[in-house]
Amino acid sequence: MSTINLIPIIFLAVAFLVSAIKILREYERAVIFRLGRVIGSKGPGIIILIPFIDKMVRIDMRTVTLDVPPQDVITKDNVTVKVSAVVYFRVIDSIKAIVDVEDFHFATSQLSQTTLRSTCGQGELDHLLSERDEINERIQAILDKDTEPWGVKVSKVEIKEIDLPIEMQRAMAKQAEAERERRSKIINAEGEFQAAKRLNEAAAIIAENPSALQLRYLQTLQDIAAENNSTTIFPIPIDLLRPFMEKGGGK
Repeated sequence: MSTINLIPIIFLAVAFLVSAIKILREYERAVIFRLGRVIGSKGPGIIILIPFIDKMVRIDMRTVTLDVPPQDVITKDNVTVKVSAVVYFRVIDSIKAIVDVEDFHFATSQLSQTTLRSTCGQGELDHLLSERDEINERIQAILDKDTEPWGVKVSKVEIKEIDLPIEMQRAMAKQAEAERERRSKIINAEGEFQAAKRLNEAAAIIAENPSALQLRYLQTLQDIAAENNSTTIFPIPIDLLRPFMEKGGGK
């Protein structure tokens, strides 16, 4: 056989190998269709297809980060807010992801938006702001259950932002300010109560021991004399002079 006759055969062999041999990365799988029927999923690594008979669809098995755009939500107490979230999901069954749903990525995105609106609208605004973890878990459970027939696993859902109307922000700011004032007044009242209680106890001790009042009086005079150089005249209680008067009268 001449070299010229071998050229077409070599060309056909190379074309066959190029169309038959496919290389899949570690995170990729290929759903194989043979004459329109699914025969299985292959990969990663090298796979061989029958040209013109087998067709393959590549599937990325890595976790996908889905950004859910802000959704208008009406809470149970009739407050309109915008809520955005992020959803993490991945394909766990490549055949279901191709056969059972037209576009699993688009379907998961639309389902995430509707679930976010319905779940956030079931509670009041205070619950939505304070119980994000609980709402995240509830949305994740709903999405995971609904996407299971598509071969998709929703691993995590996180609410990113909750945008409140300007009027609601002002009202909440006033409420927070009033709450701070209330706590401040309670603390001041508690301090006054404790101070009055201590003064009452001190008065009881002084009433039982009159000499304690005299010592306190002398200590006050000493403190004032140390702080001021000017002359200060204080009336001296007669009780301080009584011991001296009694001593002089005794003589």
